[in-house]
Amino acid sequence: MATMMKAAVFVEKNRIEVVDKPIPDVGPNDALIRITTTTICGTDVHILKGEYPVAKGLTIGHEPVGVIEKLGSAVQGYTEGQRVIAGAICPNFNSYAAQDGAPSQDGSYLIPQGLCGCHGFKATAGWRFGNLIDGTQAEYVLVPDAQANLAPIPDGLTDEQVLMCPDIMSTGFKGAENANIRIGDTVVVFAQGPIGLCATAGARLLGASTIIAVDGNDHRLGIARKMGADLTLNFNNCDVVEEIMKITGGRGADSSIEALGLQSTFESALRVLKPGGTLSSLGVYSTDLTIPLGAFAAGLGDHRIVTALCPGGKERMRRLMNVVASGRIDLGLMVTHEFKLDDIVAAYELFANQRDGVLKVAIKP
Repeated sequence: MATMMKAAVFVEKNRIEVVDKPIPDVGPNDALIRITTTTICGTDVHILKGEYPVAKGLTIGHEPVGVIEKLGSAVQGYTEGQRVIAGAICPNFNSYAAQDGAPSQDGSYLIPQGLCGCHGFKATAGWRFGNLIDGTQAEYVLVPDAQANLAPIPDGLTDEQVLMCPDIMSTGFKGAENANIRIGDTVVVFAQGPIGLCATAGARLLGASTIIAVDGNDHRLGIARKMGADLTLNFNNCDVVEEIMKITGGRGADSSIEALGLQSTFESALRVLKPGGTLSSLGVYSTDLTIPLGAFAAGLGDHRIVTALCPGGKERMRRLMNVVASGRIDLGLMVTHEFKLDDIVAAYELFANQRDGVLKVAIKP
């Protein structure tokens, strides 16, 4: 086996390069995965722009689809050569945070300090790939705590069909789950990028009867209809808040999902809520948020604002792939472009600037 691999690393603000790095050694609880397909996430663009800090030289990416190259001695129930995915969030499920019901916020940040990762809580620390450890935009990735984080791909599913499961599908569905959606609800989803599209699909699966998709791009709004939206609103053509209040007879939506991370979309998501409604926030925000007093009913409106980092782990991945295998959702249509790993800088340029109708890019080593 070779000792070196190609990997896309963060060099400095606005600069990612493909370099040669050593293939990782495999510890007893790890698995080495040969990447067959990965992708670029909006969070990776935040890293590229210097809006989310990571160590220089870190391999970026957190959405792995691949084949088990080598298993650690303590990892059971898997075989080398097996096709697998791992969640973008790969916590230690023995941690205090996991046993407290918040595995995505575990103590993995302690490991680089030589301390036990089972202890401590920290927001986003369960997100290790491309954040705390080398990520997936490479020929190989080392999956820690592989027993809990590897999920076999069902026979018959392509890489592209499961590529959204590690992050985008898990995050979008979590947004819908957090929105407290009940059968017959009216739900508004602000922004129809990949995560918003998955939130729209999740709202449909959870039983919402009226799903309103909001975006400024008619192409994405067309895809939103395929994902389950009943109504679409282009914010360039109407006052979205006013229109939604008309649609709901002045009642407001039961739930709203914010999937972009801007003050404007967050505020609109709050303004369309009925009293007692839930705002499910999925956006990654780059500045402080301001809550408008009237929309918040001065704190007396029984509103709920819920945030999330996507769940990981093999059981979450198994369930998501079951949804794909059942035919209830087709996320393969979200993969609009394909690049080789050597050309990933061009892929970032396309994705970051949202050109050529891009939704998600498949990166093939």
